[in-house]
Amino acid sequence: MKSLVKYMAVGAMAMACFSCATDSKQVLVNSIENDLSFQQVDSMGRAVIGKGLNAGSGYSQVWARDLNTFIETACEVVDTKDLRGAILVFFGLQQPNGEMIDGYVLKGEFDWDDPNQYFSDAAPGHVGFKNTVETDQETSLIQVVGKYIRKTGDVSILKEEVAGKSVYDRMKWMIDYLMHEKYDQKHGLLTGALTADWGDVQANDDELVDITENSIITIDAYDNAMFAIALDYMAEMSRGDDKEKWQKMRKDIADNTRKYLWDTQRNKIIPHVYIDKTPDLGDFDENDVHYHGGTAIAIEAGILTKEEIAIVNKQMLENVRLAGMPSIGLTLYPPYPEGFFHGNMSKPYIYQNGGDWTWFGGRMIQQLITNGYVAEAYDEIRPMIDRVIKNNGFFEWYGQGGVPSGSGHFKGSAGVLCKAIEMFNDWAKENKK
Repeated sequence: MKSLVKYMAVGAMAMACFSCATDSKQVLVNSIENDLSFQQVDSMGRAVIGKGLNAGSGYSQVWARDLNTFIETACEVVDTKDLRGAILVFFGLQQPNGEMIDGYVLKGEFDWDDPNQYFSDAAPGHVGFKNTVETDQETSLIQVVGKYIRKTGDVSILKEEVAGKSVYDRMKWMIDYLMHEKYDQKHGLLTGALTADWGDVQANDDELVDITENSIITIDAYDNAMFAIALDYMAEMSRGDDKEKWQKMRKDIADNTRKYLWDTQRNKIIPHVYIDKTPDLGDFDENDVHYHGGTAIAIEAGILTKEEIAIVNKQMLENVRLAGMPSIGLTLYPPYPEGFFHGNMSKPYIYQNGGDWTWFGGRMIQQLITNGYVAEAYDEIRPMIDRVIKNNGFFEWYGQGGVPSGSGHFKGSAGVLCKAIEMFNDWAKENKK
């Protein structure tokens, strides 16, 4: 009889815990469904994105890496013909070696000091540009095409010919370029210059955005996670032998990223693997640095386990506390020492050296939702939502004390928040009793 009573008591406790968990989930569902700030920010974001495909106020250019983060919302608020045309301009400006540009403007709008301009007879009205220290241009554009097709169903774009070569073949050509020009055989990974996490400004050189003989070549998680994600899209857009080729390449890139860039002792991304020369950092230990953006993209690429996602999320929250920054959009922590980067980024917590970017923080929120950490995501998106309303805009980045900086209507920020809000709403619908 005592055993039966004990069994019944344990069962009652289990039922109570289940009921508590269920109630908690429903409270979260109700909070999301009734969150007027979500509705307000989503409406604001759609209005900003609906005004065009340039990166935002202060930017006349259309950038591949930016478009990649608001293309899905753009598919709902921008005419499909305009979107398709904007994507095709990129392929028109593809270079003779298969290389892809960062972005483009109309010829009359190229008004900044850059001797490296990219032209093509296939896009005669435009001029391209590229920050060659980064290696995410090709992979960003492949993701743009994949997301565009998912949202619109317009698979015909893959067969669209640009200067005698289809879009699909041009994407294959882009991957050939990466494998011939940016691939390190020893590690089986892509290379780039020494930048801060996902950034496109290099250290230790006065040529801030272009690789030179003084550049320090590295391998980082962001570039390679972006490649793995792009290869997923290539497999999705392919059939037969091509599909198998992309799947195998994707596995190799993801496995090698994990092998060389995941610190199993500290449970964090390793900032850089150096190919030949290394930077002079004095007594600053770069391996102490947490790369928030590269970590979020590595999660998107499936490189971290669910348990590791929880660990790195806690690390991000602690980094935010220690830095006194507004949100997990904090680029990295601790920041590089003053003077390591040149120009405006030479001081800590400025721009890519520890600035707070919704553009990447919002992507971490998306990955928390995807991996089941919805309550955490709901708490951690709050400062990003609140500052949009407070400042009446989607600022590019924030400094210490939550000071807004850069473009006031940065479409990358709007895009990641609109997508996160959509993901919250979808989760709430699926889990509503």
